[in-house]
Amino acid sequence: MKRRTFLQAVVTAPFIAGLSRMRKAIAATQDEGWRTYEVITKLDITNPSGISRAWVPLPYMEKTDWHTLLGTTWSGNGRTTVITEPNYGAKILYVEWRENEQAPHIEVINSFATRNRAADFIRSNPGSLATDPLSQREIERYTKPTELIPTDGIVRDTARNITRLARSDIEKAYAIYEWVVENTFRDPKVNGCGWGDIKTMLETGYFGGKCGDLNALFVGLTRSVGVAARDVYGLRVAPSRLGYKSLGLGSTDASKGQHCRAEFFAQGIGWVPVDPADVRKVVLEEPPGNLQLDDPRVMAIRRKLFGTWEMNWLAYNTAHDVVLPNSRTRLAYFMYPNGESGGKALDQLDPDTFKYTITAREIKTPV
Repeated sequence: MKRRTFLQAVVTAPFIAGLSRMRKAIAATQDEGWRTYEVITKLDITNPSGISRAWVPLPYMEKTDWHTLLGTTWSGNGRTTVITEPNYGAKILYVEWRENEQAPHIEVINSFATRNRAADFIRSNPGSLATDPLSQREIERYTKPTELIPTDGIVRDTARNITRLARSDIEKAYAIYEWVVENTFRDPKVNGCGWGDIKTMLETGYFGGKCGDLNALFVGLTRSVGVAARDVYGLRVAPSRLGYKSLGLGSTDASKGQHCRAEFFAQGIGWVPVDPADVRKVVLEEPPGNLQLDDPRVMAIRRKLFGTWEMNWLAYNTAHDVVLPNSRTRLAYFMYPNGESGGKALDQLDPDTFKYTITAREIKTPV
């Protein structure tokens, strides 16, 4: 599917008039309260050669009203260090095994609590200071380009066309969200979550991808018109309670459950959660599959995912262009366990060959 219609009617008066109705639907998502999970990552390096190393993403450590880290422990036969990535603050568990270690192993246990997240569009007028504004450093960090997410040229030209009738941060972001939903599609052939090369997507007109592509497209377009935006990388940890089989785990095996989401910053409201990629996931994968955009299930999740996240999901970080410590490996983002042995990188997208497993379960410990 290649849909190119630029949607301008989604902004200004009709959009603002719909915020009240949207807020009522959103508010219901927080009624379930906090839920607590345990995620266990087990990593083994088979047939090691020379010095072996591993890098395991650790949970988002900032306490928010939707995500709280309760504890992290690990055990294994290597030397471990927690390293903070310098540009975005991502937490990395770095493991190094001595040269003669024949069975490198590490097990990491994270416990955390989440509750469904919803932005309050109504509590503030645009431009108010009901929430703390971003610092200048944060504005620079979340509006600047990355290696695969430029903010000039075809990206900026496309975004300006999409948002030409928009005025506020919310209107700009909503127009871009709707454009991404309308014009992209989930491509099941893409390996992993995709890497988010949005310039190539726009130049070729091939708008297929997965969450790492489609949500990166939202972030890049939004940044290019001066609105702070970021990808948030993480992991699905439970089935969805919203009635969508495609939006959660089908078992406790989360080894391939990686999923990135997106946010933008609206003055007076704060960080607003969005996930246009999951709308496209519902279109492709929700039984019986290949739904139309006017299917009631698609329309419902499309409304919901501008302003909410269902928190059956562990957040890791917002980092881009990550250089792994003590390695030459540079990553577009850091969402998967990574490893190397004898100076050779192991395939992070192949947990069967790399030999890592991630399991997730809900636990009943109160927050």
